[in-house]
Amino acid sequence: MTALQMEQSFGQRLKNSNIVQAWLVLTLALLFGAALAGIQISLAPTIEANKINETRQKVPELIFGKAKAMEMAAQKKNLQVTSQFIAVEKQGKKVYYNIFKADLDGKCVGWVAKTKGQGYADKIELLIGLAPDAETITGLFILDQKETPGLGNKIVTEKWRSQFTGKPTGTRLTVTKTGVGTDTEINAVTGATISSRSTVNIINAAIGDLKGPLTAKAK
Repeated sequence: MTALQMEQSFGQRLKNSNIVQAWLVLTLALLFGAALAGIQISLAPTIEANKINETRQKVPELIFGKAKAMEMAAQKKNLQVTSQFIAVEKQGKKVYYNIFKADLDGKCVGWVAKTKGQGYADKIELLIGLAPDAETITGLFILDQKETPGLGNKIVTEKWRSQFTGKPTGTRLTVTKTGVGTDTEINAVTGATISSRSTVNIINAAIGDLKGPLTAKAK
């Protein structure tokens, strides 16, 4: 075998080896992806059940605040929480909201609405506490998010979420980066304006859809 033939043979073996490796990597990626998808599908009911339980546990805090909720728990004052769905017509189709009504001694003391929307990185799922007449936000909790660690994920902090407590629902909330100047402004997380604005937009959309139906139910 000549030097040229040996070189060509080596080149062909190298090419074949690279092809085999590429197919091996692709096959492993597909198998890993399928396995991961299978795990996610199998865990989905458990994850959703955990979210429902977490939602019910958060209802007192979202309506009364953490201190009052702890005081009520110590006094064995338990809210009666009932889950229902409200259908809203939007652009020719129905959108369903999961709503948790809280009653104390037979009287409605507030609502918690579960909703979600697009964030910077992925969907943001949250809970909004509302007064019985739906005129005021009483609390906010981030149920699920995948925003940028150290930046956008700071929307989960109590310090940032507490800005929403007491905000009126009659006017859309807006995001500011220069400090809150009005009742309808929310200060953005530093370096995460998109995540902040996305959260505010989700809240505005939900309140816009639900305020009318909840006000009617409160009468």
